[in-house]
Amino acid sequence: MRDKGTERWSTYEPFYITLNDKKIADIVITHHARQRYEERLKAEGAQQEEIGAWMWECLKQNRITPYYKNEQDVYLIDEDLVMVAEFSELEHERDLIGNPLHRMIIVTFLGRMSETIELRDLKSYYSWLRHSRRMTLVKNSRKRK
Repeated sequence: MRDKGTERWSTYEPFYITLNDKKIADIVITHHARQRYEERLKAEGAQQEEIGAWMWECLKQNRITPYYKNEQDVYLIDEDLVMVAEFSELEHERDLIGNPLHRMIIVTFLGRMSETIELRDLKSYYSWLRHSRRMTLVKNSRKRK
C-alpha cells in the first residue's frame, strides 16, 4: 500500500515517511497481522487496504514509537497498541539524496496494553511464555513414560 494522494496538482509531496532511521515508502500487512487486528482490536471484516491506510495516517502523525529504545521490531501506536514490524529495503528505489527506501512489513498486532497487562513488559512476558510451554512439554513427556 503506497501513499499516492496529493492535495494540490503540481506540488511535491514526500513519498516516504521517516520512522527512526528508516524511510518507509511501502507498507505490507501480513495475513496473520490482519487476523490479529480483527481479533484483538475487535474490527470484524477489516480489509488490508483499510489497515494500511490507517497505518499511513499513524506514521504521518508520528503516533508510532519504538517499544524499546534499542530494538527496532516492536512498536507502540498511540502509546497503547503493541505491534511487531520488520523492514526490508526496496530494490531500485532511493530518495532524492540516494538513501535507500524501506518497506514496513506488519507481522502481527499483539494487543492493547490497556486491556492486556502482560504487554507492559514484553521481555518478562515472553520469558514466562517460554517457561510455561517448556513446563507443559515436560509434564506431557512424564505422562507418556
